[in-house]
Amino acid sequence: MNKTIADSTDFGNALRTRRKQLGYTQAYLAEFTGFSVSFISDLENGKPTAELGKALHLANLLALNCTLTPRGKS
Repeated sequence: MNKTIADSTDFGNALRTRRKQLGYTQAYLAEFTGFSVSFISDLENGKPTAELGKALHLANLLALNCTLTPRGKS
């Protein structure tokens, strides 16, 4: 299922949903990645100042593709 991400809240919700589908806790991801639990929590809660590189790394770790496509194109 594809989900259009319009803002940091949508991105965070997608990460949280996928993390829970995989049965991971924030603490587990923090230990595995070296990111703090507070960073992961901020990201999942849509904090707009989260670092893009770390956010994309976490998305990739959760097996989420991040694709940018022009609107109106398939």
